[in-house]
Amino acid sequence: MIKLLAILLAMGMAMVQGALPTQLSNNQWTQHDVSSMADYERLLDLRSLAMEFYREFRNISTADVHLLGERIGSQDLQCLADMAQFMSALSAPKAWALKMLDAWGTIPSGYLIGNRVDMGNYRECLSEGGMLTSSQDIQGKYCFMELPVAKWLGFTSELLAVTNIRTAVCLPSSCSAGTMELFLKQLLKRLLGVSDPTNLFSISETSCRIKEKAPWDGLTIFTVVLLSVFGVTVILCTLYDYFLCPEQEKLPRPIGAFSARATSRSLFTIVENTANPNVIHCLNGMRCMSLIWVILSHEYIINMKGPAINPADNLRWATQLFSSFILYGTLSVDTFFFISGLLLVSIGLRSIEKNKGKLNVPLMYLHRYLRLTPIVAVAILAFYKMIPLIADGPMYDDIGFFDYSGCKMTWYWTLLYVQNYATSDVCVPHTWYLAVDMQLYILSPILLIALYKWGKKAAGGILVVTLLLSACLFATIMVNDFPVMFKNGIQAQVVQRKIYTATHTHAAPWLVGTMFGYLLHLMRGRRFKLSLLATWAGWLLCLAPLFTSIFALYPYSKLLGKSPSVLQGALYYTLVRIAWPLGLCWVVFACMQGYGSLANSFLSSPLWQPLSKLSYGAYIWHIFVVEVANRSVQTNTYFSNYQVMLNFWSTFGFTLLMSYVLYVLIEAPLEALERIMFPNRRSPPAAKDQLHIESRTEVVDQMDQMDHMDGMDQVVQHEKRSDIQPDLETSANKTETDLELSN
Repeated sequence: MIKLLAILLAMGMAMVQGALPTQLSNNQWTQHDVSSMADYERLLDLRSLAMEFYREFRNISTADVHLLGERIGSQDLQCLADMAQFMSALSAPKAWALKMLDAWGTIPSGYLIGNRVDMGNYRECLSEGGMLTSSQDIQGKYCFMELPVAKWLGFTSELLAVTNIRTAVCLPSSCSAGTMELFLKQLLKRLLGVSDPTNLFSISETSCRIKEKAPWDGLTIFTVVLLSVFGVTVILCTLYDYFLCPEQEKLPRPIGAFSARATSRSLFTIVENTANPNVIHCLNGMRCMSLIWVILSHEYIINMKGPAINPADNLRWATQLFSSFILYGTLSVDTFFFISGLLLVSIGLRSIEKNKGKLNVPLMYLHRYLRLTPIVAVAILAFYKMIPLIADGPMYDDIGFFDYSGCKMTWYWTLLYVQNYATSDVCVPHTWYLAVDMQLYILSPILLIALYKWGKKAAGGILVVTLLLSACLFATIMVNDFPVMFKNGIQAQVVQRKIYTATHTHAAPWLVGTMFGYLLHLMRGRRFKLSLLATWAGWLLCLAPLFTSIFALYPYSKLLGKSPSVLQGALYYTLVRIAWPLGLCWVVFACMQGYGSLANSFLSSPLWQPLSKLSYGAYIWHIFVVEVANRSVQTNTYFSNYQVMLNFWSTFGFTLLMSYVLYVLIEAPLEALERIMFPNRRSPPAAKDQLHIESRTEVVDQMDQMDHMDGMDQVVQHEKRSDIQPDLETSANKTETDLELSN
């Protein structure tokens, strides 16, 4: 996402802030200013490009081989023959030929405010064609012709390549991009009045699309078969559950694992919260709100990248106060690392104390890997092979969020959770967060044992490590002179790997969470009486760092030509890693102690429970929904807050639907099978008796927040009642998501 923002802002500054005139001296610009109307008129002459093409070549025949220049191959001769038939069909006229010509684009209106793409009619081009004889079938081929208008004015900056006009052309599919250029070269020579228009336009074969698609390869077939097997298994088990097993307590566990009926019942069970010092109800709301923040922010970024008719408004949007919530939405990452560290320590220490200092580290690692990896493996297959099957559009390769071609060579780094260090070509790039979280989790036993044995001294050591890591991040930015706003797109990919996706750069909020989790462990069961003044002071001291983290750089966003110094940026980027989780500490404390008021009522609402269980899948799959939607775009869009909100709710709805389907098909069944393979140690009789007097809510929330510690022999291994499905367990760490700016 950082790289996307860098490119988008660079485009806007090139087109809106006068990058064109800055390439020339004042005298040179004046001269071009005088002749600019003539240049603009030449540009408008291309508005009727399709008809001009017909007029130029309506008398073409197979004898006009001179049009091919030195290209006299069999394919080029076939193209010439198809062109002759195409022109003949237009003169007749034939409906299929008229539709191919009608599919052409033109010079886009609003170029002076950034609209530079005219996609014509993609479907009309590809769906039309004529069967002339049994051996000659003409089909449409859709391509983009790129017109580097800036070169017409004498500018040479590479940055101005983003201002090139792109318009659609539709010719017979037998014509290669090179042959198309030969035909259009002759046309543009007349229209533009130049002797050699070679440098004034180009057609890339990569921009071309034809109706026929490549046959499925073995991996695509495997992906479809795998998903089909899971689907059929779930359908059969659901039918067995519904018709043959009306009494749920008698349902065999393997059948229940794959039954959509049983899974849905447990997923959508909503229970009321009750007071329990070991359950932090507000974390469900924090987790879900951060997920919504993630999806909304990604929706804004992909809409800014899309073929909008008003891209100049992107910069005006960036100067609005509201835009800071999107531009600095990376803070949601720190929220999830904070939650992860908090739950790890507060639950882990209770587990270790219950088991007298014992910690089954291998089982702990195995459990977590088995919980996270299956859905990641399916995501790799889906993103790599299913998106090309589902999505299809003229700008498929231009407006996608990520490039997944790297999965062919780097998929195994993702399954090993080291992709953030091992490669720059990450497969499914937004899974970098899982790598960071897994690496921190691998180090967690050292931290837990230290806190158990040395208590406050170990907490002091964690504080020192936090400060040292923050100092390391600060030094990295200062020594390498890294900008934190990336207005000019400088070293965006290098910067993101050094200061964003590296594990040590996000360790600070995780460590703050662990220290706060230790504090909660020490004061569990205690109630603190705070005065009204102390409560208000706590909230003010909490909101101050939270809002400062979001709006500190707003003055620089408002002044697009101004950026913070490297020192200012380093201070902001480093301190916000600590300030944000510290603000969250008070939110959690106030909600637990009864001083949360409306915040606690909202964040602790039982309505968050189903979404909280789906949030891990929603984080994985929302990018899939965004990719399919945007790679299938076939018309220009319009960028505005209202339009993005409409797109967001569409994306959010389909994300929840897809997450639910994949949860029922894959996530929940594999989790249930993992519990069958590695059953938890049963709790002693006293604990079982206690279960029957605990509220239903406490049991459910204990399972929801402690599931990720199963491998550590959880603090209380409850024998679950028959009316509470085992599938109610959800991984607290798995539900953590991020807003990553690493596009």
